[in-house]
Amino acid sequence: MSSSFHSADAPLAVVLLSGGLDSMVCTALAKEQGFRVLALTIDYNQRHRVELDSARAIVAAIGVERHVILPLDLRLFGGSALTADIAVPKDGLGDDVPVTYVPARNLVFLSLALAWAEAAGANDLFIGVNALDYSGYPDCRPEFISGFEAVGRIATKIGSEGGTVTVHAPLQHLRKSQIAQEAARLGLDAGQSWSCYDPLPDGRACGECDSCRLRRAGFAEAGLHDGTRYANT
Repeated sequence: MSSSFHSADAPLAVVLLSGGLDSMVCTALAKEQGFRVLALTIDYNQRHRVELDSARAIVAAIGVERHVILPLDLRLFGGSALTADIAVPKDGLGDDVPVTYVPARNLVFLSLALAWAEAAGANDLFIGVNALDYSGYPDCRPEFISGFEAVGRIATKIGSEGGTVTVHAPLQHLRKSQIAQEAARLGLDAGQSWSCYDPLPDGRACGECDSCRLRRAGFAEAGLHDGTRYANT
């Protein structure tokens, strides 16, 4: 996807860019909607830190106004297979909140995005959460997004002065196959994004964690090339 030009008076938005497929598509959609993009990536010392390299590649390909990689070591808290020495499940999706859930992650990350938005004079946030094909995380639900938006208006100078805080979740009601199709429509190289929670030392995705399973199924359903190198193929 070529970087489109936006005039200096175009609105600013802060987009949470993890380096995954959903956040990649979300970033491109923000640009397509006419926003100048500030991309925020959180380096929370996650198990799959390779996604930080993907975030850098995505920014280089799409083009944003500024990209900040903010260090926030959540391994000091632990409590998740992504931030502690807990095995990543490989037995498929269940009905309970999985151990790969990072406590309050999207709440914390959106709060940081909102802080940057206020500092930069932006009223819009973008996050690539999904409530259909996901791992059962409570902070991906529509009621969380609407609740945070309401809190954002109460907790900020923007809101106290009568301004608005809008949280855009454009992928909220899309299946993973539809997100893969959006990536193709936008001209994105899906292979630049990273989804696996438990990458192998040789750089391949495990192919068996929840995130890999959802991604593989989505691309297969869409009939599109994934671009990810999986260990079990």
